Amino acid sequence: MSGGSNFERGEWNLLLAGEAGQGLQVVEALLSEAFRQEGYCVFSGQEFMSRIRGGSNSTLLRIGSGPVRAWSDRTDLAIVFDGKALSRLEKRLQAETLILGDGLQKAGRGRILDVPLRRLAQEAGGALFVNSVGAGILWGIFGGRPEVLDNAVRASFSGKEAALVEKNLAAAGSGLEAGRKLKDSGRVSLALAGPAAVGEGLHLSGTEAIALGAMAGGCNFVFSYPMSPATGIVTFLARHGHDSGILVEQAEDEIGAANMVLGAWYAGARGMAATSGGGFALMSETISLSAMTETPMVVVLAQRPGPATGLPTRTEQGDLQLALGAGHGEFPRVLLAPGNPEQGFALARESFDLADSCQVPVILLADQYLLDSHFDLIAPLRTEAPPQAAIVETTAGYRRYLLTPSGISPRGVPGWGEGLIGVDSDEHDESGHITEDLELRIKMVDKRLRKFGSLAEKAIPAEWLGPEGASHLAVCWGSTLEIVREALACLGRQDLAALHFSQVFPLPEASRQQLERAKCPILVEGNATGQFGVLLTQHWGVRWRHRLLKYNGLPFSVEEVASGLRRILQGEGA
Repeated sequence: MSGGSNFERGEWNLLLAGEAGQGLQVVEALLSEAFRQEGYCVFSGQEFMSRIRGGSNSTLLRIGSGPVRAWSDRTDLAIVFDGKALSRLEKRLQAETLILGDGLQKAGRGRILDVPLRRLAQEAGGALFVNSVGAGILWGIFGGRPEVLDNAVRASFSGKEAALVEKNLAAAGSGLEAGRKLKDSGRVSLALAGPAAVGEGLHLSGTEAIALGAMAGGCNFVFSYPMSPATGIVTFLARHGHDSGILVEQAEDEIGAANMVLGAWYAGARGMAATSGGGFALMSETISLSAMTETPMVVVLAQRPGPATGLPTRTEQGDLQLALGAGHGEFPRVLLAPGNPEQGFALARESFDLADSCQVPVILLADQYLLDSHFDLIAPLRTEAPPQAAIVETTAGYRRYLLTPSGISPRGVPGWGEGLIGVDSDEHDESGHITEDLELRIKMVDKRLRKFGSLAEKAIPAEWLGPEGASHLAVCWGSTLEIVREALACLGRQDLAALHFSQVFPLPEASRQQLERAKCPILVEGNATGQFGVLLTQHWGVRWRHRLLKYNGLPFSVEEVASGLRRILQGEGA
């Protein structure tokens, strides 16, 4: 792109940067809609400060002729609505990066091109419309059709006042003309190779996918207290849940929310809470209560950096140990960790069936990166038969905690049948009465732990990525899936593969041999201590040759994973 000119290829990375309140999400939504209408693939991810206004935020928009589904550090073109963003983003700018902005000072890297964002916004109605101007300029540079941009503006502002829609149309239109002039002058002209014709498919964030999965899983009660980055799941269900018969309630705090979820399951409903690390810590006692009363429970734990408030709008895989140890005493639980929206939907749905059938707490580990990123789905969201509640109509003499070989007792609910539903947080006998019988205590602990057998049968195997029999194996979990997958594709090595875990506890024994066969296991994890690596060492005796860890609040990029793996392979003489 240096020297100005026409350049066509199958993918472009656009960086949108500015202050909170300048409408970066509007530009993201407009361009995502427009490019998708033309049949192109789109991925977008956000990184932002914990401020309502001000600060310095950015959005990555990847446009491709084929699938693009991961965070990248490469920047082909940046549009900057606030000049202060340049110094903060310098590491993401390359020498060939073209930077568009209004009166920008010389950047350390990249080539600056002045565009009249503020003037065109004022002409359209005020500074508020600078985002639509910027979207229009970028669309014009790519030579996009005006009617497609108009449709995208109308879709993005549907439900707004007609006058506001018209002003945004005017702003986008003036930006489009400015972008076309830049293109026609030969100063810049970017083009994409032929589209993949995927524009008809779904385009979802991780937040939306998990919320839809909860709907498909039969969730009908949601109790939560707002805490980013989990709040989006709750607001999505509050906005759309009435179509599926879901009641959403904001509790006074996370303790109340967790106990309300437990109460919903006790009454025969399917309840869920969504929170982040600090809120989940407050729910720990209820997790333990779920185990003792053998009442199902589903919690989405949306990870962000800690301790305490940490970086509340950033990402990290730092709460695995918290989820593993939450709740006092010894009892089974399930930890699931989706790597993309398809898995987010499927695992959210599966969480309810697992909790119901095995009467255990199920924790879905997501994080800010996955929740706030938008992906084109490459597989349809499959809904199986409607969920069936694993409850029974009780008879006279019903015993809630009947000792069984599987450890799973028939679960009744109050009001359905003749039996008495007795539950208690103390140790109890088969009927639910408090007991100090120490021999019975042993039997009840063993009964609850026997559920691990049923959970093992239902465990989800890890996904193998790359050549079979590769000697070097990158091991990852949760949201790093698509990043590692693309990094492997970039390297194209026959001696390198990856193993991705979407169930992190109990570990799927079916995947143990795959990991043990690897000559050189490499841990790729978004925290400082390699928490999943420690878990694999404790349970399977894995000895890690190398670790790629990241914990500055940003997700891994494809480039840094590829670079790190290449460096390891070179060091191994491979």
